[in-house]
Amino acid sequence: MNSELIKEASEKVSNPNVLINTISRRVRQLSAGGGGASRPLIEDTAGLGIADIALLELIQDKITWERIEDEEEKKPAI
Repeated sequence: MNSELIKEASEKVSNPNVLINTISRRVRQLSAGGGGASRPLIEDTAGLGIADIALLELIQDKITWERIEDEEEKKPAI
């Protein structure tokens, strides 16, 4: 993995755990093969590893992430 790409992606997703989970999920999709989700969303992938492709997709806003609140967080404080 390219450390510069990790640094750029970290600026988009500040929580390292969320970043790792997002990239890991996308890497699994890319390596699965066979379907639409397994195709890279960026044009030039020559010489790039799957993780670098996933990072570039995140950096270029081709993929996004969304935080899902827990039910406990939705309840108003008493």
